[in-house]
Amino acid sequence: MTRTPLRLAVIIASTRQGRFAPTVAHWFTRTAEQRADLDIDVIDLAEHPLAHLGEEATPEQARHHAALTPRLAAADAFVVITPEYNHSFPAALKNAIDLHRTEWHAKPVGFVSYGGLGGGLRAVEQLRLVFAELHAATVRDTVSFHNVWSLFDQDGEPLDATIQNGAAKGMLDQLTWWAHALRNARTTHPYNA
Repeated sequence: MTRTPLRLAVIIASTRQGRFAPTVAHWFTRTAEQRADLDIDVIDLAEHPLAHLGEEATPEQARHHAALTPRLAAADAFVVITPEYNHSFPAALKNAIDLHRTEWHAKPVGFVSYGGLGGGLRAVEQLRLVFAELHAATVRDTVSFHNVWSLFDQDGEPLDATIQNGAAKGMLDQLTWWAHALRNARTTHPYNA
């Protein structure tokens, strides 16, 4: 039986100037693209400036919101690439999450985090609580880059991604299992939160 590839939305959470996110995202996307069972959609929140929840959107912000929403809705699964800022995750990510609701329902979420000594893991633990409230299922295994700035060369290539490659495989294996199970469940019995 041939399965339709899963639509994986890879969300780049950082929007700061000088951010390291594109380097990590490029590595992860190349890694995930090696799998034939995934159709990848990279969503860079820096390219989607959104109004803050409760604020009136400018026409440009409304266009970005209108473009982002169907991409999230079409996803079977998500991978959030996040740094850790002050023991948490970026405000732009929280805003994008809060501006959507049903788009996250009954879908799995995996994480690739990066930072200093903690490798972004405190941001991930907080995101697990947020996504649970939105009826999303986070997978256990994550990919984390500790002291990320020393792990890539000047061309943005990992110096040695052996551990992260193994972690990415494990996380994507769990994510695709959940994505298939939940896609089948949503098809046969629509999720109603």
